[in-house]
Amino acid sequence: MSTGRGVIPFLLRLDSIAKSFGSVRALRGVSFELRAGEVHALLGENGAGKSTLIRIITGAHHPDRGGIEVDGRVVDRLTPARAHALGIACIYQQPALFADLTVAENIALRLDPPRRFRRVGWASRRTRARELLGRMGAAIHPDAEVRELSMPEQQLVEIACVLGAGARIVLMDEPTASLTRREQQLLFGVVRELRSAGAGIVYISHRMEEIFALADRVTVLRDGESVGTRWIRRAQAAAAGARPPGGPGPQVAESAKEPSPLPEPVLDDSPAAQTELIRMMVGREVSHIHPPRLREPGDFTVEISRLSCRAGGIHEVNLRIRAGEIVGMAGLVGAGRTELARVLFGITPADAGEIRLNDRPVTIRSPGDALAAGIAYLPEDRRRHGVIGPMSIAQNISLGSLSRLFPGGWLRRGDERNLALESIRRLAVRAPGPDAPVAHLSGGNQQKVALARWLAARPVFMILDEPTQGVDVGAKSEIHRIMRELASEGMALLMISSDLPEVIGMSDRIVVMRGGTIVAEKPAGCDPHEVMAAALGRAGDPR
Repeated sequence: MSTGRGVIPFLLRLDSIAKSFGSVRALRGVSFELRAGEVHALLGENGAGKSTLIRIITGAHHPDRGGIEVDGRVVDRLTPARAHALGIACIYQQPALFADLTVAENIALRLDPPRRFRRVGWASRRTRARELLGRMGAAIHPDAEVRELSMPEQQLVEIACVLGAGARIVLMDEPTASLTRREQQLLFGVVRELRSAGAGIVYISHRMEEIFALADRVTVLRDGESVGTRWIRRAQAAAAGARPPGGPGPQVAESAKEPSPLPEPVLDDSPAAQTELIRMMVGREVSHIHPPRLREPGDFTVEISRLSCRAGGIHEVNLRIRAGEIVGMAGLVGAGRTELARVLFGITPADAGEIRLNDRPVTIRSPGDALAAGIAYLPEDRRRHGVIGPMSIAQNISLGSLSRLFPGGWLRRGDERNLALESIRRLAVRAPGPDAPVAHLSGGNQQKVALARWLAARPVFMILDEPTQGVDVGAKSEIHRIMRELASEGMALLMISSDLPEVIGMSDRIVVMRGGTIVAEKPAGCDPHEVMAAALGRAGDPR
């Protein structure tokens, strides 16, 4: 294709892509295109086919039907190695790094072609890693082992790998799911840098504000089919020169004085536009409003006094939660939120302090102690710590209640199956049945299975760490509904979230962590700026 004025080349074209896994039709004739210098967002509920489409573009899956073109040339039997050679790179929601290697070693494995009898230049590897991380403003040491990094830091390392690869087609699958607001801004800067250099970005996100801030176009998938493409009108796009299909992008027509008009249909960042996209995604109306409190909180269920853990970096934490209350926990990455959750669940036991449940002191030295006391923990990384992919839905759900379901060690598969069926119904899990492997479910449905496991244990206190991270708007709405129902039944909930609107909207009370302890408490519906000021140590905060 010509790259002259008025024409932007297609970097990627997919034509009528179809893919099935057994009897499940994941994609049903999806067509998609990506131009140079464009951010093309991909929206859809979990299970809509987005991940399958990404795996086809990266060569991990082969389509049953349809064609793929890269730079105007038909590509048959695309493989991961060939995709890499063609300049295709992907940033996945769950970082695919080697935990026992350093940051510099992980980056080198992605960027250095394997050669026999080649001497390793350790100094140059560290220098390159430092430069790539510095381009994003990420303060991560090249010699740090990946296992020591938080999820957001691992995500930034993944992004550094893509920057170093010089990829022309970049796929981003929920890249900000675990990032703080500051780190999100670092990523947005990378996206704009790639776009201005002529790369094409396929951007998957459930966060509408990101779509309208970054995307030039958005395509919506539902049930494995494309239900429409819309152009995005943004203030940034208008200033830089918006581009219609086949029209000049900023890197091609910098001399153009006026931006070309966008073709219809066009969306702007308004509630009506967001509602239209959500309706396209789910095929129905979904409320943006968080569900209201269903009952007034009762007496204190959880009382934590002067809790400290040297290994977890937690010190002098005081917190009380009532029956039927949702307490939201905010804070920046490294503030100690997840570390506190691990202390409360006995993964890294406390060195000092007291935990009381229903006015009785409990000793938590292990997760088994926590479960016996009535504490459940839904972890942040559901794929590593929340579910066991090869096992069935029924087996995953029963793991937290083995002694009750199988007294004396005798297997009672009927009881296990009935529990799974009831959980599938209650939590609206979209699955073929209780015997389906959890690995075959979408991210949102995996999260519901993980939640079902702990509900089956009948806890009085549940800790939810990023409960809606990486799930679509429909699943998020359902999880919020479930949380309110659990609170209405008298459960005490501690919700850790990096999504500030979620914290403000879902919490009956908000606590803010910084430096391994709680530094502030805010009422429901408070100003988000107050929460961020406390997290940053500003606005007269004494710490």
